[in-house]
Amino acid sequence: MSVCPGNLYTISAPSGAGKTSLVNALLPTLAEVRVSVSHTTRKQRPGETDGVNYHFVGAESFEQMLEQGGFLESAEVFGNRYGTSQRWVEETLAAGTDVILEIDWQGAQQVRRLLPETISIFILPPSRATLEQRLNTRGQDPTDVIAKRMAQAISEMEHYLEADYLIVNDQFDTALAELRAIMIGARLTLARQQLRLQPLLLELLS
Repeated sequence: MSVCPGNLYTISAPSGAGKTSLVNALLPTLAEVRVSVSHTTRKQRPGETDGVNYHFVGAESFEQMLEQGGFLESAEVFGNRYGTSQRWVEETLAAGTDVILEIDWQGAQQVRRLLPETISIFILPPSRATLEQRLNTRGQDPTDVIAKRMAQAISEMEHYLEADYLIVNDQFDTALAELRAIMIGARLTLARQQLRLQPLLLELLS
């Protein structure tokens, strides 16, 4: 199997575990890494920007992309559709940039089937009480929605066994350091280093 210059990561977590906050804090500390911007049929929320947070599309446009094989993965979450552009991911990896997919466990399964070399990470909250507290402090959703998400989160957490790496987001700085260590370590594997350091290896061994 040929080695791609960039590494592909899936990062999954139940809602409220802090996945997005960790990724946002990680990005300024590592060069050559980008987060895939998913297409979604979900309504745009206050403060969100089209093309930055998500590519907001209608149901018909999403279905058309799906039929044309435009998504590396797609899933339905809370009645909304989400999908990752396969072309963008492949082009970004080929350019030597790592790609992070913030997706649920369903999407992570699809990606691993197509690209077995994908590195999968699952983030857990330190306790059920902490998770419920985090969901309540968002202040954007009504009580019935929070209750539904809490029940869904418990179901989602059962899929942690499918990941390559498991992080508990209790102390934020510790979880961030662990996430960064995973990505740095993946860049230093023999296969990746052979690809990136070809000129140096030729010089040293000639």
